[in-house]
Amino acid sequence: MLKPCAHSAARHGIDPSAWQTHMCGLCLGLRDGHGQLARAATNTDAIVLEILTEAQQSLPSARTDAGPCPLRGMRRAQVVAADAPGVRLAATASLLLGAAKIRDHIDDGDAHPMARRPLTRVSTRWHAHARASAAPLGLNVDPLIEAIESQLRLENSPESTLDELTGPTQLCAAELFAHTAILADRPENADALREAGWHFGRIAHLADALEDLESDHTLGHFNPLLATGTTPEQAHALVAESNSLLRAALTRVALDRTATIRWILLDPLGGVVRKLGRAAGITHACSTGSCRTAKADAPRAGQPWPPQGPRPQFPPPGQFPPPGPQFQPWQPGAPFTPQPGMMPPGPGMPPPPPPRGPSLLEGLGIICTQYCTGYACCAAHTGPCSGHHKGPWFDRGCRDECCECGCNCGCECCCESCCDGCCDCSC
Repeated sequence: MLKPCAHSAARHGIDPSAWQTHMCGLCLGLRDGHGQLARAATNTDAIVLEILTEAQQSLPSARTDAGPCPLRGMRRAQVVAADAPGVRLAATASLLLGAAKIRDHIDDGDAHPMARRPLTRVSTRWHAHARASAAPLGLNVDPLIEAIESQLRLENSPESTLDELTGPTQLCAAELFAHTAILADRPENADALREAGWHFGRIAHLADALEDLESDHTLGHFNPLLATGTTPEQAHALVAESNSLLRAALTRVALDRTATIRWILLDPLGGVVRKLGRAAGITHACSTGSCRTAKADAPRAGQPWPPQGPRPQFPPPGQFPPPGPQFQPWQPGAPFTPQPGMMPPGPGMPPPPPPRGPSLLEGLGIICTQYCTGYACCAAHTGPCSGHHKGPWFDRGCRDECCECGCNCGCECCCESCCDGCCDCSC
């Protein structure tokens, strides 16, 4: 959920490589403490626990030299030490979340029958490792594991409310956030961070539910919004409320002023709220520097929820967008006004050929030299199938044109984060 924009790092006075410093520290901490397979549990949202712990310490966490890694293009790097308290807490959280995710896939029937037994063993092992690594940190994971295990029971109960369904996620996030204050020897911050974690958990749970709403409805999977009759607009309102209350909680302990927290936590959460708002049919408009929220479409009275009837069908290839009032294909003989640099289509003139992709040998060469080495994760590269120029994986959440649109209205909706916001307002 948290994807900090590399382009906005300079605005906060941060080196964009700081994200990789913490992510690689978590990955290596999982490897050193729990084996190579545990690196698959690396959870980028858990990095916020490292950031919160370090932000409350008088001195930053120790750094250590990391050897060449394919995900860094076989480059060395300075990463957070694996034995740093924040890394150990983030590793514990990653193992718990990874085990719960595996169990969720098994319960939903997404795992192949032959893979269920080995996946169950991995989930059980990660639970045991999380419990063992939490004890030296003074973290009691029993309530967290109990909350995670109660999720399936709540989902199977038709009387469960939305608050009850999001409760386990909120409880886990709240206790993990609060424990960063204990590790940083700032117990006076625990209550505010527990509140911030409570709202972070609700945002994470509802964001996942909103993103999976269509697919869950189509496949018949459980979704808390469908189960409780909550509309996307209502869910987005809860997400926006939790985002505001989370910021207020961090403001009480002055953590909202920390540049890394704003870059890695607060700005991406603002982008999540806006992205989910667009998915729910809500747009942000900007007028005279102040924000107002408007519905994209007029409300349709009496529309049933959850949605009934057949799912919408997309037009076959070659017929999108469909002809309509706003799209009329050019017909031979009709007047045609060419755009600058374009020529009108002449009779019998074939359409321009599509760009040629790499040959088989060229595609294999790109895969071996840019994908297998991890170069594509950190640098611009060529797609092995399409031949299109692609940006690095690290920048996948950013849009250069959005960062450079010159929006200077000063409103939070479009200038707080260059991702998912600036180009959507009309300033």
